[in-house]
Amino acid sequence: MKYINAAKVLPEKLIMEIQKYVQGETLYIPKPETEYKHWGSQSGGRRLLDERNVAIRAAFKNGSSIEQLAEEHFLSIETIKKIVYSHKSKKQHW
Repeated sequence: MKYINAAKVLPEKLIMEIQKYVQGETLYIPKPETEYKHWGSQSGGRRLLDERNVAIRAAFKNGSSIEQLAEEHFLSIETIKKIVYSHKSKKQHW
């Protein structure tokens, strides 16, 4: 996170108003919720996990055992169970 001196970007009146509440402290101003991005959406990590989970579900449906899938994907048996038995909608985040 990059810090910016408020005096360089904010009007003096606004700085004076903020100083009524906070002085000499670091103040984080979050971006609007509409600007938030889903985890992994920029790096592609979310897409890779979604694709992996689709492949795991398909392999399970085609007869692979939970134990085989756990070993193949280096995941715990409990994690594989969560993937194959989840009843959530399988909506894509990419």
